[in-house]
Amino acid sequence: MFTQPFIVAEMSGNHNQSIKRAFKIVDAAAEAGAHAVKLQTYTADTMTLNIDSDDFKINDKNSLWAGRNLHQLYAEAHTPWEWHKPIMERCKERGMLCFSTPFDETAVDFLEELEVPCYKIASFENTDLPLVRKVAKTKKPVIISTGMATLSELEDVVTTARNAGIDELILLKCTSAYPAPFTEVNLATIPHLSQMFDCPVGLSDHTLGTAVPIAAVALGASFIEKHFTLSREDGGVDSAFSLNPVELQTLVNESQNAWQALGKIHYGRTEREKKSLVFRRSIYISKSIAAGATISPDNIRCVRPGFGLSPKHFESLIGKKARKDLFVGTPLKWEDIE
Repeated sequence: MFTQPFIVAEMSGNHNQSIKRAFKIVDAAAEAGAHAVKLQTYTADTMTLNIDSDDFKINDKNSLWAGRNLHQLYAEAHTPWEWHKPIMERCKERGMLCFSTPFDETAVDFLEELEVPCYKIASFENTDLPLVRKVAKTKKPVIISTGMATLSELEDVVTTARNAGIDELILLKCTSAYPAPFTEVNLATIPHLSQMFDCPVGLSDHTLGTAVPIAAVALGASFIEKHFTLSREDGGVDSAFSLNPVELQTLVNESQNAWQALGKIHYGRTEREKKSLVFRRSIYISKSIAAGATISPDNIRCVRPGFGLSPKHFESLIGKKARKDLFVGTPLKWEDIE
């Protein structure tokens, strides 16, 4: 499906409720070399109930959003639906795809009107099988994040998507923690995930920096999604674990390098290595030898460059006779030996 890693800049709520900033994020993503921008399509009311009880607050003291009411947080973070079309048009102008994560069925209907090229199912919705069926009915490619899902739950969502008619499916290894600790990323799952479900696998990454996605490419990830902001110092709901433009450009370049370096199973000399063969060690005359004299460790050595016999022959040459006068600095050849 991909000939190189496909890099997606997740805008999320980093527009800080400014469409001008949203456009700047699109432009910065394009300049950094991203292949797509991803939006999130919801409102506070399609995500949760407007209730101010403990059930509807984030009670994890270590969370970036500790103490926040869910409805208020989603109201702050959502991308207004009337912004979607102009943002998508800006992406098209900049040569990028733009797609979105719908969080309920009304969002799917809305995105279909905008003719999005594909859909993303978020980790928190990968057990919402009715939503998956709704998306599958579009017959468009679907990307599913695997955060928090057990193997059984993944089997459910993949089977549901395929039975509903999805032919093009990508699974994204994901750790749904913000930011995600390196010790909980478990990138070793990527090749197993691909084998288990016979589909391309990528990474939806919430760690800090670019090391994890680049390592994921080396394990076979062909699709990388990272949250993106103009500057973490500007604030925003997801800014603390988002890449800035310089980091995104580094990710684009280094993931391409990592992908090229994967290559194929190969032994022996590469084209470039052939030129280096002359710098291998080989057997040279280290002290001049008269014709008929005995070759010994005192008059031959294994040194660079590589124009003489291979060092593997060193022991078998000891005690042989020189066929002609051999002078110091001469590469030893078979024709020089009786």
